[in-house]
Amino acid sequence: HMVPSDDKAAQSLLNKLIRSNLVNTTNQVEVLQRDPNSPLYSVKSFEELRLKPQLLQGVYAMGFNRPSKIQENALPMMLAEPPQNLIAQSQSGTGKTAAFVLAMLSHVDPNNKFPQALCVSPTYELALQTGKVIEQMGKHYSEVKLVYAIRGNKLQRGTQLQEQVVIGTPGTMLDWCLKFKFIDPKKIKVFVLDEADVMIATQGHQDQSIRIQRMLPKQCQMLLFSATFEETVWNFAQRIVPDPNIIKLKREEETLDTIKQYYVLCNSKEEKFMALCNIYGAITIAQAMIFCHTRKTAGWLAGELSREGHQVALLSGEMQVEQRAAVIDRFRDGKEKVLVTTNVCARGIDVEQVSVVINFDLPVDRDGNPDNETYLHRIGRTGRFGKRGLAINMVDSRFSMNVLNKIQDHFNKKIEKLDTDDLDEIEKIAG
Repeated sequence: HMVPSDDKAAQSLLNKLIRSNLVNTTNQVEVLQRDPNSPLYSVKSFEELRLKPQLLQGVYAMGFNRPSKIQENALPMMLAEPPQNLIAQSQSGTGKTAAFVLAMLSHVDPNNKFPQALCVSPTYELALQTGKVIEQMGKHYSEVKLVYAIRGNKLQRGTQLQEQVVIGTPGTMLDWCLKFKFIDPKKIKVFVLDEADVMIATQGHQDQSIRIQRMLPKQCQMLLFSATFEETVWNFAQRIVPDPNIIKLKREEETLDTIKQYYVLCNSKEEKFMALCNIYGAITIAQAMIFCHTRKTAGWLAGELSREGHQVALLSGEMQVEQRAAVIDRFRDGKEKVLVTTNVCARGIDVEQVSVVINFDLPVDRDGNPDNETYLHRIGRTGRFGKRGLAINMVDSRFSMNVLNKIQDHFNKKIEKLDTDDLDEIEKIAG
């Protein structure tokens, strides 16, 4: 079940926009070295890396005090002489962008006025996010310049690029190397392919990336990053990066152990709304997220709740990514207590302070089968927070009861029945 590529790219962008800081991960990093006999270095401070002073200033100015988990292991490899190739798995918020930006800025020679580092991203917006990091990190290193190889950036034929760093999307980057010869691929020292899992969701991008890679010199450093490594991503990664070192940062495991789960039986969406209003009285103290299956239901529900005088935020598929980010930020800051959302919009959002999750519609995949993974992601918590949570599932048909039973069996956790007319009962669970 492939998520359409624009969804994946939008999701990734959303994660970047709503992240104010790095994720604090307790997980172990696995390192597989290309040459198992060479010593494995990891650093605990940025000073140990002997960066150019201008870059060290940039690192601190960005608020990094010490290397993140992935940076501890990746940076020594990326900055080694001769540089080493790397395939790295890491989620958004682990500091990987800053890591490869440091590598790019370290390897270019500011005295040479031609492209020496290329970075390809799946979309224009994602390329811009990387560009922002380069600008911040290189703030005190103004001799190094940056140019965007993106569709809207039309250069005069015969232009000789003066910039040392080029960021862009695969199609335009390939044209600049091949058709227009703005870039001499033989002079490239570092090639970064970011968000490989999003990249391969677009067939053309895969081929274009491989064609760019083939034009680069043998000694060019290849760095590839991806949040996930299904087989397809892995095969692609191996075509892009010869003789790689491999770093994997395990995902946090989610658990339902600290979550109290209930279901409510209703006969219609109006009855579900009534039940919701009853529950609502008892839970307004906490922040809640309410999930609906369609935009239409989400819109209807947000409207009904507003009419009842509740402060509600709505996340819907037709919103621009920036608008979605703004809604999430407001919700994070507690400006609205309740967020109504469809499935698609909520992927990847972790709003830690949400203590109540209501499935107005149960999560199912396109074929109507229970979507266990989404259920877990919505209401599960990463164990280390051990936060208590409350999940309420609305069941309005035999079909949805069947889905609920399957979810219950899958996780081997009982979901208790809740009578929403019994207000004492609700007070008790909300407490």
